[in-house]
Amino acid sequence: MKIAIHGRVFSDRAFPHAQYLFDELRRHGAEVIIYRPFAKMLHSRHISCGDCAEYESPAETEGTDLFISIGGDGTLLDAVTFIGSREIPVLGVNAGRLGFMATTPAEGIKEVLQPVLDGNYTIDSRSLLRLESDEDLFEGMNFALNEFTITKRDTSSMILVHTYLNDEFLNSYWADGLIVSTPTGATGYSLSCGGPLVMPDSGNFVITPVSPHNLSVRPIVVPDSSVLSFRIEGRSKRFLVSLDSRSKSVKATARLTVRKENFSAKLIKLEGDTFMRTLRNKLNWGFDVRN
Repeated sequence: MKIAIHGRVFSDRAFPHAQYLFDELRRHGAEVIIYRPFAKMLHSRHISCGDCAEYESPAETEGTDLFISIGGDGTLLDAVTFIGSREIPVLGVNAGRLGFMATTPAEGIKEVLQPVLDGNYTIDSRSLLRLESDEDLFEGMNFALNEFTITKRDTSSMILVHTYLNDEFLNSYWADGLIVSTPTGATGYSLSCGGPLVMPDSGNFVITPVSPHNLSVRPIVVPDSSVLSFRIEGRSKRFLVSLDSRSKSVKATARLTVRKENFSAKLIKLEGDTFMRTLRNKLNWGFDVRN
């Protein structure tokens, strides 16, 4: 089995567990490749990765059977970008903070590693969205697991985002920006801007304005079969568009369209690891002493 280890900087508490992971993979005879910047960080902390090969581009991960992401949700999003349309299963190990997608705690590696290597898990297929534009903004990696955003860039003034749903005018959002979220991303940026939580398999997009000026404007849930297009106005001639944590500056004249991607992200789930359990644990539901 060929396994890619994807990671970034994480807390000191996770380092012993990372060493355990490499030791166990070596013991099982797995072929391991590791993200090069992550390998450099581990070496600086005297974590032994053995004779693991390294990668720094998606092409260098060809033939991989499994990704293990060690970090937070941002690290897992980065791993999904590397995986792309190959739909390789990815296990998210939480060595960060909240971890809505990376739900396996670092200290839980000992319990989950053997079932994962044995294939005793289920796949949670998460929908992605795709950005289409009149220029190649993201070098072919124009998809996102969490959200697409349009935000102001060079001025404190609000922007006007004219939004169309299946070519029919929906609304002109006068705001700091606009978020189009997948169900997975509904627990992220959209939630912090007042968007609703939706179940991962609900088949929706959530359109959430960022600090809208009009108090009557609220988030709206639309089917993910919808095609959304945008026209931007503002004092600046350039604006910022983002796919998850990746951002690019675009001209005000840019043509932007968002639709559902034709492939999905395959998140590894083990027994008892459910979305509702994650919500309760991460949002502290039920912990109110009055309950």
